[in-house]
Amino acid sequence: MASRARVRAPELVGAGGWLNTGGKELTLADFRGKITILDFWTFCCINCLHVLDELRELEEKHRDTVVIVGVHSPKFVHEADHQAVVDAVARYEVHHPVLDDPALATWKQYAVRAWPTLVVIDPEGYVVAQHAGEGHAHAIARLVEELEAEHAAKGTLRRGDGPYVPPEPTAGDLKFPGKAVRLPSGHFLVADSGHHSLVELAEDGETVVRRIGDGVRGLVDGTSPRFSEPQGLLLVPADAGLDHDVIVADTVNHALRGVRLSDGRTTTLAGTGRQWWQGSATEGPAREVDLSSPWDVAWFDGKVWIAMAGVHQLWAFDPAAGTVGVAAGTTNEGLVDGPVDEAWFAQPSGLAVSADGERLWVADSETSALRWVSRETKTVHSAVGTGLFDFGHRDGAADQALLQHPLGVTVLPDGSVAVSDTYNHALRRFDPASGEVSTLATDLREPSGALLVDDDIVVVESARHRLTRLRLPEEAVRVESVAHRTQRAATEVAPGAFTLDVVFRAPTGQKLDERYGPSTRLLVSSTPPELLVSGAGADTALTRELLLSGEVAEGVLHVSAMAASCDDDPEIEYPSCHVHQQDWGVPVKLVADGASRLPLVLAGME
Repeated sequence: MASRARVRAPELVGAGGWLNTGGKELTLADFRGKITILDFWTFCCINCLHVLDELRELEEKHRDTVVIVGVHSPKFVHEADHQAVVDAVARYEVHHPVLDDPALATWKQYAVRAWPTLVVIDPEGYVVAQHAGEGHAHAIARLVEELEAEHAAKGTLRRGDGPYVPPEPTAGDLKFPGKAVRLPSGHFLVADSGHHSLVELAEDGETVVRRIGDGVRGLVDGTSPRFSEPQGLLLVPADAGLDHDVIVADTVNHALRGVRLSDGRTTTLAGTGRQWWQGSATEGPAREVDLSSPWDVAWFDGKVWIAMAGVHQLWAFDPAAGTVGVAAGTTNEGLVDGPVDEAWFAQPSGLAVSADGERLWVADSETSALRWVSRETKTVHSAVGTGLFDFGHRDGAADQALLQHPLGVTVLPDGSVAVSDTYNHALRRFDPASGEVSTLATDLREPSGALLVDDDIVVVESARHRLTRLRLPEEAVRVESVAHRTQRAATEVAPGAFTLDVVFRAPTGQKLDERYGPSTRLLVSSTPPELLVSGAGADTALTRELLLSGEVAEGVLHVSAMAASCDDDPEIEYPSCHVHQQDWGVPVKLVADGASRLPLVLAGME
């Protein structure tokens, strides 16, 4: 086995304390003898949620030797609220200890630069690997097997139960519901995400009429279907040509499902159940193309448009042709307007269509933005929001108004748009006629969607596990303005010549397979664009020489890296290959004595 760098792991510190430990405060000493995997995550981040799912199999297979520790490191102010972390751990079924680190103390000690990042600590307390982004589960699994063998031989491996203590279960008809629609009967159909099912409620929004799905996570069609954290719902138009009444964005199954209400029969309409990766098909027969965390669906321009949160794009499913493909976005994460094939989104999570069918409104959650797509011009526009790191609760003119991680949009009768402003616990309103943003209601707990019922609006209060009916106010609520920037510290860099170095080491037993061309890709850009004098664009080398402007005080470097590794054994006729990828948005501050090199670890050790 190749030798590995050994760096003593810093202590785990978080002002919010520990979850899933039965109230016990843990230190690194409690993990001695175990292989410890630190998962630096935040619950707004779709890539972090993907990694939680990637780690489930590893966690179960090596339960007696491996302890996974979630280090919750918030981006948004709401994510620093301890109760919000408690809710997220329950919502996403996290079955390991979690350290709540609202001040990013442990994040800084481990020099983490991206969500998600995985750090492997050996049984003697040394850091032996670091991985940023998704797609590393196979590499970590192989490393775990090596560490098990090595430390079993040394006598330093301790087998047995870990420190995880499950919380007390809570009862209720709904558990973290996502979105809802009103049925022709006047009933409500709710995506009961936490129970992996759909629930039909009576007109009172409380009485359960029936449940579609047995509550067990899975991808099963038929009259006894299974779902996995479903979110968006769409009532199918009569002329859509489908033998289904409702289309479901089955988020963690990476699929669109069709449901017939007469008997609950469910059919997979699009997706394979596998997550889309760079290099996968971006269009084709709907059942043969991978999707990535579809979060909402809407009927727009004759197709089912999909908020594809996992790849920061909008896709479209054509029921008539039976095809699915990219409709807008590049997979780059950020806020860039323009033609649909050039625009950038950041985890789009809510969709609604204007009454005239000309605009598709988009809740672009990670940029805390309200965006819209023009049917006529095929262009993307921003109504509210400025970028990845600016958010808050500020009303007034749209160009200075602030939201915080909105997940839903609803078109109101007067043509304005209600925004489920999730992390502000509020319902906001944008008026296209006046260009003003106001607040309609506060004291909602993580609203994730809303729908009109007569003169009222019914809000899905996800973290209160209920639907809440509100009278649409004639006047807005007055809220004291608050503006935030992410508490993640900016990296001080020097203007002029600058080296960007993405570190990647192929997992043991694998290599970069370049038989059919380069197996790595690096894309670099900046906000504002003027920050980069030269060095922007795409290339295959993972090291790039940049020239940073001395005229820009601060900005964000956007870095997207991908590397594909395959089995390094000539005896294997069909080697197994894996894609490792990560997007970084690195806030930088230009100072004369700043760093002239920025290392970003995709996999390995710096």
